[in-house]
Amino acid sequence: MQTRLADFIKDTPKGKEAEAILRACVHCGFCTATCPTYQLLGDELDGPRGRIYLIKQALEGEAVSERTQRHLDRCLTCRACETTCPSGVRYARLLDIGREVVEARVPRPLGTRIKRTLLRRLLPRRRLVASGLTLGRWLRPWLPTRMRAKVPAAPAAGRAADWPSAVHARKVVLLEGCVQPALAPNIDAAAARVLDRLGISVVRAGAGCCGALSHHLSAEEAALAYARANIDAWWPHIEAGAEAVLVTASGCGVMVKDYGTLLRHDIAYAAKAQRISELLRDPGELIGAEAVAGLALRPGPRPRVAFQAPCTLQHGLRRAAEVEAALRAAGFALTPVPDSHLCCGSAGTYSLLQPTLAERLRADKLAALRSGEPEVIATANIGCLTHLAAATELPVRHWLELLDEQLA
Repeated sequence: MQTRLADFIKDTPKGKEAEAILRACVHCGFCTATCPTYQLLGDELDGPRGRIYLIKQALEGEAVSERTQRHLDRCLTCRACETTCPSGVRYARLLDIGREVVEARVPRPLGTRIKRTLLRRLLPRRRLVASGLTLGRWLRPWLPTRMRAKVPAAPAAGRAADWPSAVHARKVVLLEGCVQPALAPNIDAAAARVLDRLGISVVRAGAGCCGALSHHLSAEEAALAYARANIDAWWPHIEAGAEAVLVTASGCGVMVKDYGTLLRHDIAYAAKAQRISELLRDPGELIGAEAVAGLALRPGPRPRVAFQAPCTLQHGLRRAAEVEAALRAAGFALTPVPDSHLCCGSAGTYSLLQPTLAERLRADKLAALRSGEPEVIATANIGCLTHLAAATELPVRHWLELLDEQLA
């Protein structure tokens, strides 16, 4: 794709990066076949190829409008197009750059600005999230239907406090995150218990929000501040020999994987950020089929499981196969899920900012998940878990919790 970037961005690092990405695109359109919003809306501008043209125009200095912004906002950043693209176009990174440029040139309505600011400033604060959930659950019977659906029920009594006490030679350092500890506190504890059986200690270093919420709301400096804070929290443990950074929410995992790219021009953090990205591990990489085969598991039947592979796991981290193999090795029968590459509609704050599209995508995903008559739905991301659980009677669990419950 030929480009003539405008002077305001042409010779900047982001401009050079965007130009290289644009030049890789050959207009083939394979990406549209796997784009969830294009399939729903049938508009070229609501598919990757159309959005690439919109971003190209913005970077070349052409006029942008609320319509431009709307089409970019509708993108889930699911990266299914990247999995399909034969040219290796880094669409998600181009979208980040394009959104930032359009955000600076198209003022949003006051109400929208307030909503986006509240989301990125409140959700990363763990205690505020927990307090808000408590209040929301108390008020739930009186809330409007759509708002009520956004307030998840309190998690079942689990073993969140049952953290292994053994100290092993092998150690990994954990991203605890912001929303997950309040919504599903047992997930990280389940990971720690399973890894403990494999001779690996999970170290909690106090790392908080990964920065993805701010990043996808075009608040780049805030996102980088979260990234730097996490690197500072992890680094002493990395120097002490921790072999990996463990992230149990795949949405956060993709963000941490991108730290090296996002901070590559930061003299103080570039090398550390790159090292952190290299050390990022999804649980499926540490708890694969071979590792599960060596665990002592309970005898007896297992529930039939429909595995919902989050977009961030299958298209961002590309680790869905390891998780599915681990579940099968543990004796779970996985039911078929048609169109498993399509997004469920959660996508971070997408379900809050684009509720109509998110609900349509969720309905399609739940129909696909239920088609194999499972007894439980498993996933690997807290956003997907809460989004799906709000609209189905089937239990929706993190796959690590299912595996943990089978430990003898």
